[in-house]
Amino acid sequence: MVQQIQQITDAILSDNLDAVGSLPVPESYRGVTVHADEVDMFEGVPTREKDPRKSLHVDEVPTPELGPGEALVAVMASAINYNTVWTSIFEPIPTFKFLQRYGKLSPLAKRHDQPYHVVGSDMSGVVLRTGPGVHKWKPGDEVVAHCLSVELEGPEGHNDTMLDTEQRIWGFETNFGGLAELTLVKANQLMPKPKHLTWEEAASPGLVNSTAYRQLVSANGANMKQGDVVLIWGASGGLGSYATQYALNGGAIPVCVVSSPEKAEICRKMGAELVIDRSEATGEGYKFWKSDTEQDPKEWQRFGKKIRELTGGEDPDIVFEHPGKETFGASVYVARRGGTIVTCAATSGYMHQYDNRYLWMNLKRIIGSHFANYRESWEANRLISKGMIHPTLSKTYRLEETGQAALDVHRNTHQGKVGVLCLAPQEGLGVRDPETREKHLADINRFRGV
Repeated sequence: MVQQIQQITDAILSDNLDAVGSLPVPESYRGVTVHADEVDMFEGVPTREKDPRKSLHVDEVPTPELGPGEALVAVMASAINYNTVWTSIFEPIPTFKFLQRYGKLSPLAKRHDQPYHVVGSDMSGVVLRTGPGVHKWKPGDEVVAHCLSVELEGPEGHNDTMLDTEQRIWGFETNFGGLAELTLVKANQLMPKPKHLTWEEAASPGLVNSTAYRQLVSANGANMKQGDVVLIWGASGGLGSYATQYALNGGAIPVCVVSSPEKAEICRKMGAELVIDRSEATGEGYKFWKSDTEQDPKEWQRFGKKIRELTGGEDPDIVFEHPGKETFGASVYVARRGGTIVTCAATSGYMHQYDNRYLWMNLKRIIGSHFANYRESWEANRLISKGMIHPTLSKTYRLEETGQAALDVHRNTHQGKVGVLCLAPQEGLGVRDPETREKHLADINRFRGV
């Protein structure tokens, strides 16, 4: 199997992409997994102390059967998302529950119900094989993937695939994800790899870039317009760094909230002028919770006052929410009258509390936003390809070091996105359009440190 994987890698690295389709498909490959018999390994351990290095393994796993409408892809690079962290610490529930449910859907879906889960929801790579009914993509195509796996057998998702009753996040709620040498995707997850980017750069935007696009730009989300004041929590992180770019690119006014002077500088490096460092180091030190059960409205007020100081007296038209429990009460409070709080995650906790008077009496809206449909993902990737939005990759690990990469994200010691090399032997490979890269090189380098 190792020899066959190496043949595929050599063909890609030598730009002999036409040969890829004629090479044999390995019967197995290496993938980053969690194991069903280890789901209780962190029982009694506080969330913060759960260590992905103990639960994430690099295993040799069987290559899955290729079904209709699917593609098997050789993965050159991938990236870490919070869903990989959640999978690795078995919170809020072990992802094997998702795989078991999916496995009951059809005989083909049964492939996903295994005692191991190959994780990862980002990738860049080369198509090896396509299943029956796939016509747009062929072996040798260089691609990236968005992470929506959807069945579309019922009517619910045909206006917006995110509303389909059988939509899942690939590599989180499905098996055979992108942190591996090979991956299985539906063909309608595939998008062209931006030709001016390296493998690791191209792999890193997928999930977070599409999520930020739908959450902030799309009519399915906040429908941001020019001049909107947008409060962005975690503005230097994997998700927030794309929200900051979309606000700046779309003529909005981002107010970036970060947790250290270093992260504040990153936001300024991206071009944001209004930054709130809520760490103790600055003297701001906003503490929205008095205890585990009681919030402090006076801190909401102090935070709102700081925002108005920066904006010349304006409250946020849009609050870009994803921390969840820790910040949600403040988010509802500071949004302007008639404003929008749009939320896509809850990295600090799922059970939110807020004072409903500030919502209903001020006609504010809370919008739930989950990943993105194919059209939104395609548009977000198109902006990457055009050099209008840039990858925010800050560090890259080898496949064998995925546990450490996930720990960095879990402990919030990272900036932007954390990448993982899969078949690519080193960073810097895969650029097919050096002219476009040179044109945008200053911005690529500027955002690479984010």
